[in-house]
Amino acid sequence: MSSYMAKPTDVERKWYVVDAADRPLGRTAVIVATLLRGKHKPTYTPHVDCGDFVIVTNADKAILTGKKLEQKYHRTHSGWPGGLKETQYKTIMNTRPELAMRLAVKGMLGKNSLGRAQIVRMKLFSGSEHTHAAQKPEVWEDKQ
Repeated sequence: MSSYMAKPTDVERKWYVVDAADRPLGRTAVIVATLLRGKHKPTYTPHVDCGDFVIVTNADKAILTGKKLEQKYHRTHSGWPGGLKETQYKTIMNTRPELAMRLAVKGMLGKNSLGRAQIVRMKLFSGSEHTHAAQKPEVWEDKQ
């Protein structure tokens, strides 16, 4: 018996809503990355983009446990001498909480064209309202 390999034309995409309120940032990012990659489907194929669209609401209410707000930094470098920029996660969570969620999910996806195509299907919102009601998204319930 041969293994099933999905084709890009056979992929059916659904829309899911994940609520990040009062949940750890990393735990929510794992769920979102799994949905974006399509690993929750029985037709998952590693080299085909099988994932679904994911709407993340209440990104501003996600929590960081422990001392991560003070001790964790987001670092970028321009490539020039002295070009290191560090931003504390306390600042990121207060000013741009969507960026913290985007960075967490992006780090869990592939570092190639497939990962770049998957991150585009994630829609982030700070509040509980989103603008994708016309797509009739389903609420994703954890199976824990």
